[in-house]
Amino acid sequence: MSPKIRFALVGAGGIAGSYAQAFTDHPDAELVSVADVRLAAAEAVAARFPGCRAFEHYQMLAEGPDFDAVIVCTPPNTHETIACHFLLEGKDVLCEKPFTVSTASARRMVFTAGQTGRVLTMASKFRYVADVIRAKELITEGLIGDVVLFENAFTSRVDMRGRWNSNPAVSGGGVLIDNGAHSLDLTRYFLGPLVEVNAIEGRRIQPLEVEDTVQVFVRSSAAAVGTIDLSWSVNKELDSYINVHGEKGTIRVGWRESKYKLAGAGGWTVFGAGYDKVQAFRSNIGNFARHLRAGEPLVISSRDALANVEAIDAGYRSLRGQSWAPLEEVLA
Repeated sequence: MSPKIRFALVGAGGIAGSYAQAFTDHPDAELVSVADVRLAAAEAVAARFPGCRAFEHYQMLAEGPDFDAVIVCTPPNTHETIACHFLLEGKDVLCEKPFTVSTASARRMVFTAGQTGRVLTMASKFRYVADVIRAKELITEGLIGDVVLFENAFTSRVDMRGRWNSNPAVSGGGVLIDNGAHSLDLTRYFLGPLVEVNAIEGRRIQPLEVEDTVQVFVRSSAAAVGTIDLSWSVNKELDSYINVHGEKGTIRVGWRESKYKLAGAGGWTVFGAGYDKVQAFRSNIGNFARHLRAGEPLVISSRDALANVEAIDAGYRSLRGQSWAPLEEVLA
């Protein structure tokens, strides 16, 4: 068997716990170093893996075990600096969503990867959920015919006061860039290239500098439409977080089960067991590792990462009063 891809993890915050679970006994990847400005946090993650070392700064990782690739799990305003540092050091980079805070920043990151010949892409767990992948396969096979409407909702009550996610200087915005990075990636995955975006902010419930509730509407180049509900302040308590309506039926991707129903059919057909967070993270790491080792196609490419940031930027242009904001992905 080919050797495992050796990873360093930059950032030991909350999401690092999910990566630690995902790396445990992974057949394609191993974690050899962790860096965080809070050394104790880095040490806590590293302690879960024999021989894994902890460092207080990402630039110190060069002093530790050799590694092939880096996962960047720091706040979004640091992604460009950290990713480009490692690309220039000859390392491949998997960068957590939001990929970065602006289209200009994303383009610089992608340009650096191209200049160095290294691999750079975005980590986005929902694209690796088994039920999401199966739903896309069913649509590609023509199960529900041409897609007419895509619906997504990521809403929950979370106190965002004091968190970096609600500090625009760090996060680049509010719920639109935070939860919306997942949503707009999934929307492109199911609908293809997007032509324009219209985002509308709801009333701010929490005392934040940024939006905490947003509705997003999109049009695709294939004339399908999409709606996205995002909130840190309300919980719609839906069983499914994705609904795809086609001319022949509907597919629902849910938290506990996924199913479809064809027009004229008597009931729903279950095709999946729901959302498995650890499976999604393990699949994301595995796809990236196998791409580096054997050329397996990436589920999310650097082009997808850039398009995701472009769509988020269009959403913010719309929030600032542009109404329907065209996408640079289509116009470029």
